[in-house]
Amino acid sequence: MASKKLAVIAIGGNSLILDDKAALPDQYQAVVKTVKPIVDVIEDGWRVLITHGNGPQVGYLLLRSEMANRYAGLHFLPLLNCVADTQGNIGFMIQQAMDNELRRRGLPSRTAALVTRVEVDPRDPKFREPDKYIGGFYSRAEIEKVRRDNPGWILKEDSNRGFRRIVPSPKPIRIIDLEAMRGMLDNGYNVIGGGGGGIPVILGDDGYQGVDAVVDKDLTSRLIANSLGADLFVISTGVDNVCVNFGTPRQEELAEIGVDALRKHLADGQFPQGSMGPKIRAAIDFILQGGGEVVITSPSNLGDAIRRGKGTHVFAG
Repeated sequence: MASKKLAVIAIGGNSLILDDKAALPDQYQAVVKTVKPIVDVIEDGWRVLITHGNGPQVGYLLLRSEMANRYAGLHFLPLLNCVADTQGNIGFMIQQAMDNELRRRGLPSRTAALVTRVEVDPRDPKFREPDKYIGGFYSRAEIEKVRRDNPGWILKEDSNRGFRRIVPSPKPIRIIDLEAMRGMLDNGYNVIGGGGGGIPVILGDDGYQGVDAVVDKDLTSRLIANSLGADLFVISTGVDNVCVNFGTPRQEELAEIGVDALRKHLADGQFPQGSMGPKIRAAIDFILQGGGEVVITSPSNLGDAIRRGKGTHVFAG
């Protein structure tokens, strides 16, 4: 089983919600659509580990928590527990949809979802300079109560729309549950793990302790891919191909590109931090850390990208 090639496939949280329909039955139908090209890859003989985003889903949980606090006096949900909750819920939906699709095609339906912890460095500068907005907006009249109820929160005005909480976004340094992932893969399971960038924890004298932070899911996916020695790292995004000069008359789709050329485009400001930037950094890091190939494409194009070379392919050369 371990002799099969391994693909780590990172899918975005937004691709699990179609047409702004966020009810759970609608989310499940979006997952059903998303996993079909992944099962194509499995059918071609690959072992697969799937990571996923959870931004919108965590946002819904935080909003529910805030409303429950405001109207019923219930406690706020810690952010790290929201990450854990969404890992379980999204992982279940992917697991269910994949097993059903595998069964429909007469393939072995062995899929497992793993709630995954990721170690971060307590000295990471992002802990001193948090900049990741999460949750809903508060008016000036509300923030004093919110601060009293949550003395550890940092609230900052966001684009003149109100105050929002900001949290750190440290880099992942180790996948704590990596060997569990490896064991399941080696025993023939398709694995879902590292959801939402993983649950961030720090290691102290008393063992692991969770922290309220957000780990970039593309960086965690890259770390998983390198740590498992993946042959292929696939980053799913909203476009079929990475483009330079995006949105201008000089827009150009990238089909195949070497890592050095991609690094130059990144240094030239082609890929903004708020959109394609983290994905490009993850692709570059995967290659520089010994990975062989990265594919960046849309979910629906995934099968054609791996089978027939569509999408954007990044190599060491």
